[in-house]
Amino acid sequence: MKIAKKDEGVLEMENKHQYYHFEYVDENEFRKKERSVRKYNMLAYKKLVFDHYPSLREGKFVGDLVATSKENNTKSYEIELPTDSLSAKVHGKLKLHYTVYEDSRVVLLSNITPEDILDEGHRSELATYKGVIISKSNAEKDMFKVNLLNALNINKEE
Repeated sequence: MKIAKKDEGVLEMENKHQYYHFEYVDENEFRKKERSVRKYNMLAYKKLVFDHYPSLREGKFVGDLVATSKENNTKSYEIELPTDSLSAKVHGKLKLHYTVYEDSRVVLLSNITPEDILDEGHRSELATYKGVIISKSNAEKDMFKVNLLNALNINKEE
C-alpha cells in the first residue's frame, strides 16, 4: 500500500501485519484501572502509555516472563510500573499483566494490580496521607501502616 506525501514523494506504508494489536479480557474494567493509575500515579501512567504500549506493539516484550504455553503458543508477562516505595509497601507494587499470542500477533492486556485500591479509586475520590492513597474501607489500617513504616524509617536513619 502506498501513500502520497508532501513534495510529491511516495512513501511505502509499513506492513501493518508486523505490529501486534491490543485486545482486552474486559476492556471496561481495564480502562477503569488505567484511569485510576492516571489519577493517582501519573509517572506510572506516562511510563505505561509512552514507553510500554509502543514497545509491546512493536513486539518488544518487556517485564518478567511468568508463564508459557506451548500448545497455545502464548507467553504471559508482568511489567512492574514505577511505584513510590511507601505505597508499594502499603498496597503492593503496580503491575501490568499481559499475554502474547504470537501466532495471531495479539497482546491481550488482562489486568493492572493491585486491583482493590484501583477499583476503589475509580469509584470514588480517595484521600492521600503522606503521599499514599488511603482506602475508605481500610482507612485506619492504611494510615497505621504508613505511620509504622515512617517510624521504622526514621529509626533506621538515626
